[in-house]
Amino acid sequence: MSEFEQMYREVILDHYKMPRNHGILDPNDAVAEGQNPLCGDEVTVSVRFGEGDIIESVGFEGRGCAISQAATSMLTDLVKGRSAQEIAVMRKEELLDEIGIPLSPVRLKCALLGMGVLKVALHRSRGTPLPEEWGTSSGEISVN
Repeated sequence: MSEFEQMYREVILDHYKMPRNHGILDPNDAVAEGQNPLCGDEVTVSVRFGEGDIIESVGFEGRGCAISQAATSMLTDLVKGRSAQEIAVMRKEELLDEIGIPLSPVRLKCALLGMGVLKVALHRSRGTPLPEEWGTSSGEISVN
C-alpha cells in the first residue's frame, strides 16, 4: 500500500470513528433515509437551508460499514454552503475523489449511499432533478 493510500485510509477511519455533522437536524427542511440492500447499511440525511436554497446545515445518522458512514460524513462537509441545485447535479466522482482510495463495486455502493439519500431529500423538498441511478423503490436507494 502506498503512503498516499495509507493517508486516505486513516482519513476514512477518522471520519468513521468521529463522524462530522452526526445527528438529525430538528427542525429540518429536507430529510430522507435509505439503505443498501446488498449489505444492510442505513443512512438518514437531513438538511436545513439558508437564503437561496443554500445548504446551511446538514446532518446524518446511520449504521453500517466504515466506508458508508465515513463517506457520508465526508459528504456533509462537501455540500455545506452549496445550493440544492448544485448538489442535485453533483457527480459521484467528486465524492469518490474525496474518499481517495480504489473501491470494489460493492464498496462503491456503500460509498455512494449517503449521496443518493441526500439527492432524494433534495428532490422531495425542493423538486431538484433526480437522475435515474438515484431512483428509489420501497425506501431503498438504488446505486448503479
